[in-house]
Amino acid sequence: MSERVMEKLSILADAAKYDVSCSSSGSNRKNENKGLGNASNGICHAYTEDGRCVSLLKILLTNHCIFDCAYCVSRKSNDIKRAAFTVQEVVDLTINFYRRNYIEGLFLSSGIFKNADYTMERLVRVAKKLRQEHNFHGYIHLKAIPGASDELLKEAGLYADRLSVNVEMPTEKSLKLLAPDKNRKDMIGPMKYLKGAIEENREEKKLFKKSPLFAPAGQSTQMVIGATPENDLQILWMANEFYEKMKLKRVYYSGYVPISNDSRLPALGTPVPMIRENRLYQADWLLRFYGFKVEELVDRENPLLEIDIDPKLSWALRNLQLFPLDINKADLSLIMRIPGIGVSSAKKIVAARKFNNLTWEHLKKFGIAVNRARHFVTCKSDHFSIKDWLPSQIKERILKAGTSKYSSDFSSQLKLF
Repeated sequence: MSERVMEKLSILADAAKYDVSCSSSGSNRKNENKGLGNASNGICHAYTEDGRCVSLLKILLTNHCIFDCAYCVSRKSNDIKRAAFTVQEVVDLTINFYRRNYIEGLFLSSGIFKNADYTMERLVRVAKKLRQEHNFHGYIHLKAIPGASDELLKEAGLYADRLSVNVEMPTEKSLKLLAPDKNRKDMIGPMKYLKGAIEENREEKKLFKKSPLFAPAGQSTQMVIGATPENDLQILWMANEFYEKMKLKRVYYSGYVPISNDSRLPALGTPVPMIRENRLYQADWLLRFYGFKVEELVDRENPLLEIDIDPKLSWALRNLQLFPLDINKADLSLIMRIPGIGVSSAKKIVAARKFNNLTWEHLKKFGIAVNRARHFVTCKSDHFSIKDWLPSQIKERILKAGTSKYSSDFSSQLKLF
């Protein structure tokens, strides 16, 4: 590998770290022709501090950009070192890294060269070369460029496992403030097209098993949080709209990292606390897998998620009239809402109680967080009741027990929030 390519890799891999929407779960592309790689569920694509265990080659095609988005490190007015890969360089890097067992796939995004189609065409060429010329069957995630033509998006879906269009800001008002050259319609348009194309492909696969795959891992998006004053209610409402109307696989939340003294942005030295991202992801999980509605987690009177406790516990403390639940009789949907009990544990409980009345010893074997759940559950061997406890007392007891892994540095983070 030449020094120039290594320099490009250093620049464009670093620039790509701000894009967090690179989950690979959900793809079912199989290697049936003795090609390279397999895309499988659960691919790990996190970077360790020393660079080990990198499963996806995560890079930008270029950090040159015609836009001047205030929150973006690659904006055209930012004085940074610029670089751009050729299509062949990205292909060669991917194949070489795969052969060395460094990666299992590729996550490729880009700044905008001349216009959306010019950039999207090059991203598609990378994926097409990997699939057709190298018979590469590993995971490929392409960034769908807002404003790109339907023809290019269709071609991209034939070669990529997942496509993502970053919505960037939670509201159109904030997008206009920080990225006045961008149009929300250019972001929503590709999402709608991909939704329709993915659904059409699934119907085709039911009739014709040999129909080509189209973005089998679906589509995702990312929004920056903390750069503008939207609250958690607005953010989760937007995410829920994407899940319900666009059938997105994931919405990613990227805490704003201060990069300039622009008066429109938070001051330097005041990054968004990681715990806010964490709480949004926890709430997102409850929406997608636990049957919660946005208004159950946040509302107009309480538009922010609590920082010191997770959203499920917060909901339970506000709805103590529903508890304690008899673990041997309660419906599965209610058991999943008990703090400390996850979806898989709830299903195990429902299956196991058909054969025996469950005790705390049984529940411990299912891996539930007993220190939390015991405040909201009764079972055969129970001697504990919350009947006369106030929500504040239960909360204090749980926090003191150390079940919140953020409690130690909560005070310092709260000052930044």
